[in-house]
Amino acid sequence: MTRRLAQVAKKVGVSEATVSRVLNGKPGVSEATRQSVLTALDVLGYERPTQLRGERARLVGLVLPELQNPIFPAFAEVIGGALAQQGLTPVLCTQTKGGVSEADYVELLLQQQVSGVVFAGGLYAQADAPHDHYQQLAQRRIPVVLINAAVEGLDFPCVACDDAVAVEQSWRHLVSLGHERIGLVLGPADHIPSRRRLRAAVQAAGGSLAEEFAERSMFSLEGGQAAASRLLERGVTGIVCASDPLALGAVRAARRRGLRVPEDVSVVGYDDSAFMTCTEPPLTTVRQPIEAMGRAAVELLNAQIQGSDVPHNELLFEPELVVRGSTAQRVPTRD
Repeated sequence: MTRRLAQVAKKVGVSEATVSRVLNGKPGVSEATRQSVLTALDVLGYERPTQLRGERARLVGLVLPELQNPIFPAFAEVIGGALAQQGLTPVLCTQTKGGVSEADYVELLLQQQVSGVVFAGGLYAQADAPHDHYQQLAQRRIPVVLINAAVEGLDFPCVACDDAVAVEQSWRHLVSLGHERIGLVLGPADHIPSRRRLRAAVQAAGGSLAEEFAERSMFSLEGGQAAASRLLERGVTGIVCASDPLALGAVRAARRRGLRVPEDVSVVGYDDSAFMTCTEPPLTTVRQPIEAMGRAAVELLNAQIQGSDVPHNELLFEPELVVRGSTAQRVPTRD
């Protein structure tokens, strides 16, 4: 019993006395704290006291497109922790190639009578993808929050990092280092954040950007390598990428061509996901404020669960350029 009290107290961040009051049904504990303690019991695998077993934990779906990109586990950690503090239990739904689809997960979550759903990356950001399952959630009035830019017509609150500002920061950085031939590695053509980045790059380039300097790819290291190889063939000396894995692929592409990073080619990523300080060279990248975005998403979701009206528009967060070793002053080649 003492061990259980200590573990639950540590998980929730309260005293063992507070946990004891909840388990014994005593007053003097806020409802939010009470729900957090009950959720911690469920998460840690302890049975609830008999008098509390009728209260089923409130479930929230957390739908992610993958876990290979470190940015998504990072969002999951922040969002899961913030949900637990609100007495909500996250149900992690991760898509795999050839596995359960996003629509299948939504159907499963509806069967579980979830209190709400948070999508961190998904089909809502792709214009040509099916969106019927989002409409199903809207029709059932299930609270939903989206993280990062969505297609028009989905009437859900959205928390996003400002893609245009991210590209402007990256572009200005490379220009300040003397780079004139700058290329872009973006996601698919129907990907809304990538569309925003392309528009921002055109503006940063003075109103026009040669089509040959923008390459599209799937969001993977291999995709980044292939796209960057095509850009390097066209003589770019700076590459702005739409994710950190794409940027790592660009670094690999440069090395396969016998080029040095950053001496010959400068590369900028996006996200500042885990371990980007440990790459060789450490990656210059644009940091998303994951903590602030994740907590804002949970606040918006919980407000809807509580019956409050929240703005169904986009809440934009400012990114931050983090300069490391993958970018450097361009040294003009000698004829």
